[in-house]
Amino acid sequence: MAAVVEVAVSSDAAGPLCSCSVWDPHSGSNLLSYRGGNSAAHGLVLLGGELLLSAQLEKNYISVWEVQRKDQLQQKIVCPGVVTCLAAAPNGLYLVAGIADSIYLWEVSTGDLLAILSQHYQDLTCLSFTDDSSHFLSGANDGQVLVWSLYSVLQTDHNHIPEPRHVWSHHSLPITDLYCGIGGPLARAATASLDQTVKLWEISSGELLMSVLFDVRIMAVTLDPSEYFMFCGGTDGSIFQVDLCAQPVQREKSFQSERESGKIFKGHKNQVTCLSVSKDGSLLLSGSHDETARLWDMQSKQCLRTVPHKGPVTNAFLMLAPPNMFNPDSKPSLPLPQFSKHLQGMEGSEEQSGGGVMLRLGSSQQGSEETYLQRTDQLYSVMCSPTEKCLEREREQLKMRVSELEEEVSTLRKINKELFDFSARIITKQ
Repeated sequence: MAAVVEVAVSSDAAGPLCSCSVWDPHSGSNLLSYRGGNSAAHGLVLLGGELLLSAQLEKNYISVWEVQRKDQLQQKIVCPGVVTCLAAAPNGLYLVAGIADSIYLWEVSTGDLLAILSQHYQDLTCLSFTDDSSHFLSGANDGQVLVWSLYSVLQTDHNHIPEPRHVWSHHSLPITDLYCGIGGPLARAATASLDQTVKLWEISSGELLMSVLFDVRIMAVTLDPSEYFMFCGGTDGSIFQVDLCAQPVQREKSFQSERESGKIFKGHKNQVTCLSVSKDGSLLLSGSHDETARLWDMQSKQCLRTVPHKGPVTNAFLMLAPPNMFNPDSKPSLPLPQFSKHLQGMEGSEEQSGGGVMLRLGSSQQGSEETYLQRTDQLYSVMCSPTEKCLEREREQLKMRVSELEEEVSTLRKINKELFDFSARIITKQ
């Protein structure tokens, strides 16, 4: 069991026996099952490599399982409303959930609700963090995708409305999926919509890099690790491969299925709902409403394995197996606290009444504690202080270097004048 490096995680909308399961992509054998409820689309995430979280279909709570425990009864995080999508920061510190048209941001270690972002006009459909946890993206039925800087959101007090870093409103119909590539704030992001287009963006500048029009509506999108190809799942069951490095580069292009049949994965009998690529870029995992998850060979486009489910597949992704996944004796480093329903520090909140477990990172202190934003400000100051000192030292070194170069130029000019005078004397003597 310990030899399994990469595993597949999937869930369906029926779930009579289990809500989600972990299976070996090479053999197809089931490794772990987690019982209780039905997982919503875009609602299954791994938190800190220790906990599996699932937004329950049309329910106002999130189910929580320890990844290493078989057949356990799930814990519950009760939320203010039905959770339509979910995302966990890769560093394990934050959790965001889409509830109606608002984004709820929690700090995992304390359970504090840090922000409620209400910039969308309709219900949220998908959320995703960048790989460095510095930004997250939100897509909704209003056709907009918003890019949020986590630091900016945390710096804004409750009396002001946080503003997204970018607002992408080029889609004309609801957003069905989004994917963040590698590179943190310098990464590229892909967005899919019912308007039959998939668009590729640059997160840092917010610039639209490419727009691809298809013959069918697109429900899922992902990129391979090298970001040479983009994979798009359609409502007809097809998976389209778009070459991002094809010459000449076109900002707007149409995918013609008749002419590019060699770039289509065919096998699903209903719409494709989720896509994921293995870390080595050799395998593609897809989930569909035809109640199957399929594993594909990337080069040959052949289906290697079909894993049946009891209902429409809502989530399917490949991930590196956490070190403790197959160690039944291991436990999470910290228990999950009770999650707040009210903003931290707001009047009328019920946080002071207790009832939940309050966790503190590091040694606990008696008396008043610093707020999260105060700790963030201190950390930012510590990070900036060495930078300012380095810049001051570099300026001094630059001044010294300029003086040395000016002196060298003066010496060269003197030598050049002496050579000129010497040459002139020789020429005049002749």
